[in-house]
Amino acid sequence: MNNRNRRLAELIRHELASILQREMKDPRVSSVSFTAVDVSPDLEHAKVWFTAYAGKPEDALQGLSRASGFLRTELAQRIKMRIVPKLTFQYDASIERGAHLSKLIDDAVEEDRHHQQDDETQD
Repeated sequence: MNNRNRRLAELIRHELASILQREMKDPRVSSVSFTAVDVSPDLEHAKVWFTAYAGKPEDALQGLSRASGFLRTELAQRIKMRIVPKLTFQYDASIERGAHLSKLIDDAVEEDRHHQQDDETQD
């Protein structure tokens, strides 16, 4: 992705977050955060990655998909472009996976402490 597309992707992510926070009332998307945007080289399509902190990701995806026309219209009013990309949404499970891995590490460290304490009391 070239520098222009990267700047545009970040601008789209920022504006979508603003629209979501101020303009949308759908409870399915109230806990959504946009993590990344990939813009196609021809600027006609944008894949928007999101995570949902509460509720089901499938519900959030449905809410975002149904609102894609509204979101695109709002983007057109905020970003001065000839073509506003068509938005598609993709759930980003990386944060969820990261939290799971962090919990596994914490559990392993706690288990090691427990075993170390048991070894010390047996000596």
